[in-house]
Amino acid sequence: MIRTENLCKIYGKGEGAVAPLRNASLEIAEGELVAIIGKSGSGKTTLLNLLGGLDKATSGNVFFNDTEITSLNDEKLADFRLNNIGFVFQFFDLLPELTAAENILLPARLAKKSASKYSEIVENLGLSERVNHYPAQLSGGQQQRAAIARALINNPEILLCDEPTGNLDERSGNEVMELLLKMNREQNKTILIVTHNPEIAKQCGRIIEISDGEIIVG
Repeated sequence: MIRTENLCKIYGKGEGAVAPLRNASLEIAEGELVAIIGKSGSGKTTLLNLLGGLDKATSGNVFFNDTEITSLNDEKLADFRLNNIGFVFQFFDLLPELTAAENILLPARLAKKSASKYSEIVENLGLSERVNHYPAQLSGGQQQRAAIARALINNPEILLCDEPTGNLDERSGNEVMELLLKMNREQNKTILIVTHNPEIAKQCGRIIEISDGEIIVG
């Protein structure tokens, strides 16, 4: 589903240049559940952002099925992300002025899709009684479930999760992880999870380790 070739990201020039990711080549198959691990600053999030088209590579290529996304212009890349990739972030990134329902439905409205699975997604994530609440009225676990629902609303081919349990207490984190495992197991959803938690990584089918911007295991 995803393939990268010699992917590099460099910030700055000359002696002040910083390369958080260097020569990263990998393949992710459909239906895989993959953990991306490494120390803080190792390049985990940079890799995830490049895979999802949130950032552009300095050099190298990212292929998503038959689409080479690094060559797309900003408009086409934004449309590609909206229709193919779901993002789940550590700090939820829900819009505070919108209800949970409005946050969840926002990508569908931007993509002009019907959101036909809204009720099913909300029910499966245990949010049916909380969708009319604002983010500030939800617990951390509920906010993250709303963020996952938002990521799923356009039925993306892949979920990219950046420390999805990192801002949650242990119980809420376990619940969120179980939801992700269930989606992978029952729906064959392809999921990549950036994490510093070895217990989460152990639950995934494959582990990609990054050190100083380079893939050392994967």
